[in-house]
Amino acid sequence: MAPMPEARKQTPADQAHGLRRLFAQRGVRLVPLVSNPHVAFSGALLERLCSAFADEGASTLLVDACERAPAPDELAVMGLAECIEKLSPELSYLAARTLPLRHVDAKGSTAPFLQAIVDAAPRADVVVVHAGASDLSRMFARQTIAAEVRPLLLAADHPASVTHAYASMKLLALRARMMVFGLVLGAAPDSPRVPRIAARLASCADDFLGAVLEGWASIDPACRPTDPLPAALRRLARGVLRSGADHPITDPAPVLN
Repeated sequence: MAPMPEARKQTPADQAHGLRRLFAQRGVRLVPLVSNPHVAFSGALLERLCSAFADEGASTLLVDACERAPAPDELAVMGLAECIEKLSPELSYLAARTLPLRHVDAKGSTAPFLQAIVDAAPRADVVVVHAGASDLSRMFARQTIAAEVRPLLLAADHPASVTHAYASMKLLALRARMMVFGLVLGAAPDSPRVPRIAARLASCADDFLGAVLEGWASIDPACRPTDPLPAALRRLARGVLRSGADHPITDPAPVLN
């Protein structure tokens, strides 16, 4: 009798398959948050965004890997878990400037950093990765998982920040095929420019990239941490947590006539 052919082992098609399975098992929501050096008060926006996740019952790990982030702890070479700082029962923080490049593979991808983060924070429901568009594209460009996450852009109500936000959107759309975005705008509550900025970004995304600015929320950077969260920000956080389903991120962005 001829020997039975050896059964083929089922192996993942690519690294993205493993990441999708890991996130599905853990229920983790990975949120790329695109840094913007022209937003001087981005820390206040980050705090309010994480508070919105906490209000939805989610435990958040904020991974700060932008150019202006603090340098990582020396213990990072031993493992990321030792470097995570617990700020509150709902929020943890990891100073991660330059850390993604320590996980670069032979193809130039830093996607292994995503797996390392999830492994280091087993209790996190949401992992917010705050980094520049180039760094985020290295994490996602070769991963089909990019189609399953929706980056959030940061901007303020002045031209330089808006130009940078659009350039970041363009880079992520072209390199990582991320095509659906949200926007967090830092501005005074009475700023007349906020709706026009959102409309302009939505129009440029559609006209030049074939991308979608699905929604936006405005945050007053001068607000106190104890002030009520804006309704639009709460909807944004709720939409991110439900991003696997057909839920909008927040109110639809206004469209130019």
